[in-house]
Amino acid sequence: MATVLYPSPIFGPVKSRRLGVSLGINLLPEDGKMCTFDCIYCECGLCKDNRPGKPLPKREEVSAALEKKLAEMQAEGTLPDVITFAGNGEPTIHPDFGGIIDDTIELRNRYCPEAKVSVLTNSTAISLPRVFEALAKADNNILKLDTVNSEYINFVDRPKGKYNVNDTIERMKAFNGKAVIQTMFMKGTVDGVNVDNTGDDYVKPWIEAVKEIAPREVMIYTIDRETPVQGLQKATHEELDRIVELLKKEGIKASASY
Repeated sequence: MATVLYPSPIFGPVKSRRLGVSLGINLLPEDGKMCTFDCIYCECGLCKDNRPGKPLPKREEVSAALEKKLAEMQAEGTLPDVITFAGNGEPTIHPDFGGIIDDTIELRNRYCPEAKVSVLTNSTAISLPRVFEALAKADNNILKLDTVNSEYINFVDRPKGKYNVNDTIERMKAFNGKAVIQTMFMKGTVDGVNVDNTGDDYVKPWIEAVKEIAPREVMIYTIDRETPVQGLQKATHEELDRIVELLKKEGIKASASY
């Protein structure tokens, strides 16, 4: 299984399927994965197989590395479309996440004011005021919601601590539209369990939740790289397009990455 781990604290730029030319910020160690989910489709592998030995990068390290990279890109005339918090797990784990967001916005304003600051989060920490406030400052506050089915979440996303999807949805609503919902759609069978969430039994309740959250937009996608658990399959273009059309019929801006 080919695991993808990213350098820390800065990586890229890379061409993102959803965001354009993206300069990445990885607030997790470069030698392993740290996450509050352990998704069976994660390109970074499973937590048990990729335990890090190095510490989290310090706030000062992140700021210095980001400034150095942005200065280089400015000199080359190749500034990013977006600065994206992603990498080897859940970025909101970092205890200085809020301060790093502030530093990043300040550096963005100085070097590339047209670029957007984006955060990819699994939403497990949005009940914490410091995390909620930091995410609200991002241009693209991208919140994971793969389904509203708790059994599916426990089998596929595998939360490592206490997680209640209904509570999470309520907290998502508190962003008052300043959020983007991101959802993985896929198919296949794992240990005899069907993980296809492209059918109406999953999609329709999920759309009802999305309507309640009222996000700025919805980004749906499917598997793009090798997964740590065998048996998973990509959703088809047709399946993703159908879901996008269902969202648009509800007046929700939506796009699909194949």
